Amino acid sequence: MCLTRETVIERLKEVYDPELGVNVMDLGLIYRMDIKNGHIFIEMTLTTPGCPLHDTIVNGVKSALNSLPSVESVEVNVVWDPPWTPEKISPEGREWLGF
Repeated sequence: MCLTRETVIERLKEVYDPELGVNVMDLGLIYRMDIKNGHIFIEMTLTTPGCPLHDTIVNGVKSALNSLPSVESVEVNVVWDPPWTPEKISPEGREWLGF
């Protein structure tokens, strides 16, 4: 199986922020995604720097991606610049949150 950007995105849509009930893609938490030879690098943020679910969400991303066939490694880097804002939420996420 070829590891594609679309496959990775679909898998990331299965990782939810437990407090908001919206997946990390629709929340706009994923800033960058590099896929090369079975190695995935994700640059992401969280809704707040002091997020108590930091480890839960990051480990959810790693676990979801590591379970894909052909994945050799997953690296997740959490960044705070640019800061996350509600404007990053997708139309689907906004609908789910009632915006």
